[in-house]
Amino acid sequence: MKKYYPVLLLAVLVTFSFTADQKTVPRLGIVAGLGQDSIAYASGFGMIGESVRRILAPDVTDDAFKQHLQAIKNAKCKVITCNLFFPADIKIAGPDVDEARALRYAETVLSRAQKAGVKMIVLGSGGSRNIPAGYDREKASADFVLLGKKLAQIAAKHKVTIVLENLERTETNFITSLKEAAAIVKAINHPGLKLNADIFHMMRQQEPPSDIVDAGNLVVLSELAEVEKRTLPGVMGDDFKPYLYALKKINYKGFIFIEASTKNPAVEIPIAFSSLTKQLAEVYADDK
Repeated sequence: MKKYYPVLLLAVLVTFSFTADQKTVPRLGIVAGLGQDSIAYASGFGMIGESVRRILAPDVTDDAFKQHLQAIKNAKCKVITCNLFFPADIKIAGPDVDEARALRYAETVLSRAQKAGVKMIVLGSGGSRNIPAGYDREKASADFVLLGKKLAQIAAKHKVTIVLENLERTETNFITSLKEAAAIVKAINHPGLKLNADIFHMMRQQEPPSDIVDAGNLVVLSELAEVEKRTLPGVMGDDFKPYLYALKKINYKGFIFIEASTKNPAVEIPIAFSSLTKQLAEVYADDK
């Protein structure tokens, strides 16, 4: 997953209840990090996401991790997801994979996630999964599936779900569409590793909403942001409804993440909550 500095990375993730025709709208919230907990809560969000590298990674000392656990306990919003899983120097695809190292790293992250109450770890990690130019893609996929099965087993042991994110081609050269990501998840075939349908990347690459329908119940998380500048919903006025209709069609009841950049979170986070809630209400009030 690409870093956006100095701009703050955000994602949205809150529970709210809106029912139309006995169907429950997907839950929303914000991964703004614990530093934005108060703003997120005041905006209407009940859950936030954090960063693996900031609170769960092995290089976070035990003392620092204990401090993060206390901060999570004291937060107004619940922390249920973390992104930025693997750093670029731990390869998970291609010829330079050190499987033992990757699994040791994952064991620490996922065991800490369980202690922190984090339910999902987003597997974007574009640099970590890049493969060399000309490398055999079929072999890369087959090897990744084998590693994915082992990662899924560790996740399930700790009652956490890894969610594989489709990234656009500007962020990685391996697994660059929702269709590719869905095929990998289907081949892994384990409840510990499921699919994150990233609508922002789909829109950037003009992937159709029907790809979400095809992925069906593999999808347990969805992310989105506005296309041009990866802003929060409501800033530029992007229409996400075609993709929201696709989620509705698969009877999706999971989370929708807004992962976006902002220079003015106090203003834009409330706008994001209002804008996306409105679009969801329109979709789920529609009989289409």
